[in-house]
Amino acid sequence: MYLQHPDYSQCLPGTATASPTKTTSSASSSGTGTPTSTGTVPGNSVCAGSRTKFKFFGVSESGAEFGGTAWPGVLGKDYTWPSPSSIDYFVGQGFNTFRVPFLVERMNPPANGLAGAFDQTYLSGLKTIVNYITGKGAFAVIDPHNYMRYNNAIITSVSDMGLFASFTTFWTNLAGEFKSNANVIFDIMNEPYGIDASTVFTLNQAAVNAIRAAGATQQLILVEGTAWTGAWSWQSSGNADVFGAIKDPNNNVAIQMHQYLDSDSSGTSATCVSSTIGAERLQEATQWLQANGLKGLLGEIGAGSNAQCISAVQGALCAMQESGVWIGALWWAAGPWWGDYFQSIEPPNGAAIAQILPQALKPFL
Repeated sequence: MYLQHPDYSQCLPGTATASPTKTTSSASSSGTGTPTSTGTVPGNSVCAGSRTKFKFFGVSESGAEFGGTAWPGVLGKDYTWPSPSSIDYFVGQGFNTFRVPFLVERMNPPANGLAGAFDQTYLSGLKTIVNYITGKGAFAVIDPHNYMRYNNAIITSVSDMGLFASFTTFWTNLAGEFKSNANVIFDIMNEPYGIDASTVFTLNQAAVNAIRAAGATQQLILVEGTAWTGAWSWQSSGNADVFGAIKDPNNNVAIQMHQYLDSDSSGTSATCVSSTIGAERLQEATQWLQANGLKGLLGEIGAGSNAQCISAVQGALCAMQESGVWIGALWWAAGPWWGDYFQSIEPPNGAAIAQILPQALKPFL
C-alpha cells in the first residue's frame, strides 16, 4: 500500500503495515505561545556532549486523515480522531507536543472549494482534540496532511493562480479559528512533492503572511519544503536554495523536516541502514540551519524497535540537541487505528512502546 520513492515518508494516510485495527506530569509552557526554554544541560547517558533540550517533543496523533479517498468519509469507519487517553498518557510521560493530521477535503468539501466554508462537524472534531491537548498545557500542531494537493489537483502559484489564492484564503480562515489559542502551532502543509522548491516556498510564504494578517500573532508556524520535506535531501531538492529567505513579521517560524532511517528514507522498513545513519542524514540540514540562522523541527522521525535503529534514533536526537538549532522532534506515529504497525507508539501496547519509548525517546525529555 506504500507509495515507494526515495525520501518518501510513510505518513501516507491509512497505510499502516497491517490494516488499521480499531481500538478504543504536565507539559511546560509559558502560556503565551512561546515555550519556556529548558536551557543547556549535560550529556545524558546516550549523548556525549552538552545539549539544549527540545522545546517541543512529542508524537503525531494520526487518524483524522485516514481513508484519504473517502470524502467526506464516515467517522468511525473511514477516519477517527486521536484518543484523549493517548494524550493523557504522553503528557504523563513528560511529552508536550502533538501533531494532528487532518484531510483538507473533509475540512473544505470540494463543493465549497478550498476558499469556501468549513464543514462544521469536522472542524468541531479538530477543535475538540486541539482544545483537549492545549488544555493540558501542551502544544497542538494543526497539520493539513495533503501533500500540497486539493481535490486531486496540485496547488501551485504558476499553473492555477485561483487555487493559489484559495490556499491563502484557506489559511486566513483556518488561522482565524485558532488565533486566540497561543498553544496552537500552524503546520502549513504536509510533505509537498512533485513541485519545484521555489513554488513551494512561495506558497509557504503566502500562508505565513495570511496567518499573521488574520490576527494569529502568537503561534509558531512550521514551513515544509518540496520532496516530502526530507532532511537528507534538503540540499539536492532545491529547498536549501530558497527557504533561507522565509520571513515572518513575528519572527516565530521554523523549518519542518522529516527523516526516516531505512534504506530509502521511506519509513516502510524496520531495518535501519546503520547505527549512525540518523546523525548522518541530518548533518547537511543542520549545517544549513546554522548557516541561515534558522530553527528546525523534525516533524516526523521513525524506525524499527531493534538495537541498530534505537542507536540510530539516539544518534539523531543527540546531534540535534547538541547543534542548538533544532527546537523539537515528533515520533511518527500514535493513533487508535495503527494496529500492529511497527512504528506505532499508541498506548497501551503499540509496537514502539516497549523499546523505542524508554530507550530512544525518553532520554531526550
